[in-house]
Amino acid sequence: MEEYVRRAADAFDNAENNLGSFPFSFVYEGKKYRGFGGLPLLETREEAADGRRTKYFDFDLDGIVRVTLKLGFWTGFGATEWTVFFENRSGTDSGVFESLCTRLEFEGALPMVDGIMGDHDNFYRPYTHDLTRAPLHFYNDSGRATHVTFPYFDLKAGRGGAMLAIGWAGSWRADFTFDGQKTVYEAETPARLHTFLKPGETIRSALSLLFPYPEREGNAAANLWRRWFIRCNMPKANAAGDPLRPFSTAFLAYDTGRHNTDGSISEAYDSWKPSMDKMIAEGLKADFRWFDAGWYAAPDGTSPDGSSWEKDWYATVGTWELDPKKWPGDSFRQSTDYARANGMKTLMWFEPERVSMVDALVKNHGYDPGWAKIQKDPGGRHRYANNIGDPACYRWTVDRIKKTLRENRVEMYREDNNIDAGAQWRGMDAEEGENREGITEMKLITAHYAMWDEILRCTESYGGCSFCDSCASGGGRNDLESMRRGVPLLRSDFDRTTTGMRLSMTTSFNRWIPFCGANTREQAGQVDMKGRTDQYVWRASYLPILNMSVQYLHDETIDFDVLRAGFEEWKSIREYLLGDFYVHTPWRAPADLSGFVAYSYVIGDGKRAVLFLFRQERCDEEVFRFTPPYIPAGESYTLRDADTGETVLRRGGEEISFSFSAPRTSKLLFLEKK
Repeated sequence: MEEYVRRAADAFDNAENNLGSFPFSFVYEGKKYRGFGGLPLLETREEAADGRRTKYFDFDLDGIVRVTLKLGFWTGFGATEWTVFFENRSGTDSGVFESLCTRLEFEGALPMVDGIMGDHDNFYRPYTHDLTRAPLHFYNDSGRATHVTFPYFDLKAGRGGAMLAIGWAGSWRADFTFDGQKTVYEAETPARLHTFLKPGETIRSALSLLFPYPEREGNAAANLWRRWFIRCNMPKANAAGDPLRPFSTAFLAYDTGRHNTDGSISEAYDSWKPSMDKMIAEGLKADFRWFDAGWYAAPDGTSPDGSSWEKDWYATVGTWELDPKKWPGDSFRQSTDYARANGMKTLMWFEPERVSMVDALVKNHGYDPGWAKIQKDPGGRHRYANNIGDPACYRWTVDRIKKTLRENRVEMYREDNNIDAGAQWRGMDAEEGENREGITEMKLITAHYAMWDEILRCTESYGGCSFCDSCASGGGRNDLESMRRGVPLLRSDFDRTTTGMRLSMTTSFNRWIPFCGANTREQAGQVDMKGRTDQYVWRASYLPILNMSVQYLHDETIDFDVLRAGFEEWKSIREYLLGDFYVHTPWRAPADLSGFVAYSYVIGDGKRAVLFLFRQERCDEEVFRFTPPYIPAGESYTLRDADTGETVLRRGGEEISFSFSAPRTSKLLFLEKK
């Protein structure tokens, strides 16, 4: 591995001598530029921080546009990344840009691509594609980059391979072809581009990542990726730069005794404290109190109550001011102060890319009607996108969000996005005029990244988080660059449903994005006031983010002993959850409950592990057998059962058998090398 990293470092050091063959191309005024060798080099500079060296190369394209290559190298992993920027620094329009494309070639026989599909429709279904049989093509122009498809790939070729990723929260395409000698990978963002730049405008490519590895077989490459992702790609916890560690959340909105369609629409000044006090008294104090959708006043001044679609959280967004009926005076700040005094932080839901009741926003809140872009939802009802790509709209929106966060000292910003905006972007391009295809997406995605950066600086400033929640109707915004600012509190909206769904996602998604969460209840649908929670559900929910949805006061059937046991058990294993990850059973679709599910997390340089075993609801087998792949043959280790406390001595390379008395049961075991 050291030799592999050294060769990658040499390539980075010599990049200046190989700019003509750099694996990036673009089309300008009908001419295709491959690499940067034909462009006058204006300036170079270099910086280093947090294990990454970064070089900047500035080129002159035609006296109008400056091209900047930002090239990064992760010194401990041999991973290289790049982004290319095009800025019109003149007083006149530029020529037309098309096809910002990364192109990489790989030598090696038997090329295969491993990966997973995205959320919605596919629910992170894994795939393996043999490129010797057919090319592989992905295309996503919905406006949410990780719904349905997923821009992370593992290309195996010859003895080794490479992890490849696209960091862009908008549209993208990726193609893999094999000509019998070499494999070609092409990735383009946005998926459609044909635009000139007005004076002062900038467009950019996606963040492209190349992460080569030397050994094709086994789990080594996947775990090397996890280690890099955790150490290098994840955001920090706070302004001090502390690493992000596992945490828990508590959702109080189901415990109000009032009608609740979803979110925190039923929460009010009189509901939070009894629930929080009961939670604390029962030993279930979470790290964050989760305050979700529905807390704001509607643009017309009414109070959303969920009694109809027009009065629900979805159709009343846009003011980002607390509903004074539910939260009079400083009552919400009192709740966040009380949480802090008891060792808890607060996270709060926003959806800045959508507005409602536009006429009322204009009349009551100084909104410009030109910022709202109409769209019809699948039911034929009108909804409005909020054009944060317009600088004035951006300022109006972000300032309101920051004001609410700061005044109430909310530590974590939670964001949602309930619009597939791709078609709308294309319509807005047409409003821009001829030769402007792709410009709307460019403005909106770059504005969104800037918005997150600004909001995180805000929450950091008073001791809050340096990260946010990346939700976009579930898992729609988990691209590589977004994951440098956000984490998925829930991998999917459907992570709130069945345990089979949860286990299915864990055995696929967690290989790629290690820091994520699920709910601790099994619900018939995404929204269920009660649902089922027991040891089986809890163990399937043990992820770096543990989300507890409990009716502390309004569920007479609740068994606090079960909840406490689950919470304490998660605390006992949370240190393992960012370790190396091994899946011991074939992937199963969410509805396939006929077999075992087993996986392990390994820490301490392979010396300690926690093993999860699940006999699913329709599994007829009673005995699960396997050999731990992370224990070398002949080495001694202990195996301790978390339920019985029984500890036995075993040797690596030998098969172990585990008996289950009934379906829908689980085992949690600790392994430790002697």
